[in-house]
Amino acid sequence: MSVLLVEDDGMLGGAIVDGLQGHFQVDWVRTLADAEAALRTGEYEFLILDLGLPDGTGLDLLRSERRRGNQLPVIVLSARGELADRITGLNSGADDYLVKPFDLDELIARGEAMRRRMRGSGSPVISCGDLAYEPATRTATLAGQPLRLSARELAVLDALMSAQGRVIGKDRIEASLYDLGTEVESNAVEVYVSRLRRKIGKERIVTVRGLGYTIPRAPAPAAP
Repeated sequence: MSVLLVEDDGMLGGAIVDGLQGHFQVDWVRTLADAEAALRTGEYEFLILDLGLPDGTGLDLLRSERRRGNQLPVIVLSARGELADRITGLNSGADDYLVKPFDLDELIARGEAMRRRMRGSGSPVISCGDLAYEPATRTATLAGQPLRLSARELAVLDALMSAQGRVIGKDRIEASLYDLGTEVESNAVEVYVSRLRRKIGKERIVTVRGLGYTIPRAPAPAAP
């Protein structure tokens, strides 16, 4: 799973991407509009967010995402280091606040700490009606009963439920299947989405033509 970096400064953004290699996979965008698009279609561990962007402020994006119910962890980067600025950032929904200039090792350490918190025993259960999925243990239940899923079915469910409410492209789901270490067929995504639908209900996984798949925050009504 990737980290989303929103930073318009080319030199700083490139240094952050280079510095995080080996620790995190990073998707880098430079504008508010591109950040919003990435958050609608991507699946991320956390967000590294610069406040000063060419088409708006990072705080606007942060507040908007929190109003939408998006609880993706956020590390704010800002040259504004006064106490009032840090308080504003945290009160707007940031989980951490790092003042520029900063040491890349500190950013890596804070990112690793964020990852540990998200993967710890306190990670939330994601629900869609009577379907429940716990990312920390990679277990799922339907109507209170354990779901028996193959490794690839589980990989597809993990990708979709971890990004619940956002559209996940076929390429990202396919990448999760490749991560299992064996070759996959060209139609593997369609095959495993179909198998998963048979086990959890076909109405739960919505196809967004030309973009990918999504599991909404509430299940669609079953066809009569």
